[in-house]
Amino acid sequence: MKKIHLLILKSFIRPFIVTFFIVMFVLLMLFLFKYIDDLIGKGFQWYIILELMMYASMTNVAMALPLSVLLSSIMTYGSLGENYELVAIKSAGISLGRAMYPMMIVVTLLSISAFVFSDYMLPIANFKYYSLLYDVRQQKTSFLISEGVFNDSFPGYSIRVKKKDPDGQTLHGVMIYEKKEGMTDMAVIFAKEAVMYRTPDDMYLVLKLKEGIRYEEEPGKSSFNTRQQFRRMRFATTEQKFDLGGFKLKRTDANEWRSTIQMMNLKQLTKFQDSTIKAVNKASSANYSLISPYLKYFSVPQKMPAGTNVTPVAASAPIKSTTPDRQLASALSEAQSVRETLRSIADRYKEESKGIRRYSIEYQKKFTLSAACLALFLIGAPLGAIIRKGGLGLPVVVSVIFFLIYYIIATIGEKSAKEGNITPFTGMWMAIFILTPIGLFLSYKAANDSVLFDAEAYKRYFNKLFKGRKSNKAVQG
Repeated sequence: MKKIHLLILKSFIRPFIVTFFIVMFVLLMLFLFKYIDDLIGKGFQWYIILELMMYASMTNVAMALPLSVLLSSIMTYGSLGENYELVAIKSAGISLGRAMYPMMIVVTLLSISAFVFSDYMLPIANFKYYSLLYDVRQQKTSFLISEGVFNDSFPGYSIRVKKKDPDGQTLHGVMIYEKKEGMTDMAVIFAKEAVMYRTPDDMYLVLKLKEGIRYEEEPGKSSFNTRQQFRRMRFATTEQKFDLGGFKLKRTDANEWRSTIQMMNLKQLTKFQDSTIKAVNKASSANYSLISPYLKYFSVPQKMPAGTNVTPVAASAPIKSTTPDRQLASALSEAQSVRETLRSIADRYKEESKGIRRYSIEYQKKFTLSAACLALFLIGAPLGAIIRKGGLGLPVVVSVIFFLIYYIIATIGEKSAKEGNITPFTGMWMAIFILTPIGLFLSYKAANDSVLFDAEAYKRYFNKLFKGRKSNKAVQG
């Protein structure tokens, strides 16, 4: 029995590791394709990009792990069935459930590890990933000067070059517009050729201009003559420095990301959710005091206090009041004030309720990753035993189909929960509730040697059905 368990475990561990890294690689490539424009041409050190890719890979575990469990379980039991090893196991009196026993233990351990990862490590990975990605996307490009266009990378300057040599440093036909901040005058520099290089401390970009001319306008120095002065200076060589301080990667303060939902664990989510609920309840109790001054009916006591002297008014006495138009205008103004107050209260309540739902959704996500691994294993293991195909052919197609079903249902449930159409618990567990019965059904069919995916069985069934109909027609004829 132990040898059978070791055989199954060895057959599962290798495909699981391979498929996990393949899925992680594919997801990482999707990340690079999405943000390639934000990474290329900004002069980042290699370790910055490597760090960002590492954090991006950690955030993809929530998608890669369930898919790897599903694919590797189909490959494992499909290979065992294709090589008639499952037949040998069953002929030895060992049921499919007992053969799945060591796998259930391994997948359960994986699920527990997934929960620990999502609660402790994933918030830190999300914090590092999103903060670094934000800083990277805010970083200015270091591909400073392109040919044929005006480059406004440096504040106060606009640079245009006609041609750049293949070495990337020699420029031809240089034109520089210089306009300092707070100044109305402009200087223009033309140079036949220039050489571009950085200072050793990488703080400045230097353009060594050759064979050029500088045009500059200045206001008149005399108060009696305000006419501008125009200067023209020719030069054989000169240098123009540009500050590169704005092109250095600047990290955002870490405290700005601490209150983001994706960066919280279960304890923090519970704390913030409870505090938000208390704030909403407190605001709801204070809403009556905001509205009651506008409702005159509630300002009149329903019963006069005891001992109050009431002076009767004669029926013929004139009642002083405002005109109907002024009464109508006053009532309309109060109604509009009530409407605006209620609208602001409703909008605030809607946003706060949405925040509470987001806390609850993120709370449920910590558990759904583990449950997804178990549910997809219940589908993958019996499915592999039924289709009896190993390798990366049919198992990949089947696993992708079922994972897409899981992902689509999970996405619809999460979106519906965010909108408030269903509860966060129902929305986040909807995919698990739908796929688990499918897995149990497939386990039952696999344990009873089902021909659920046997094309020959369906072919024989339809042939028998059509022959039966033809014979019935012949008898009736």
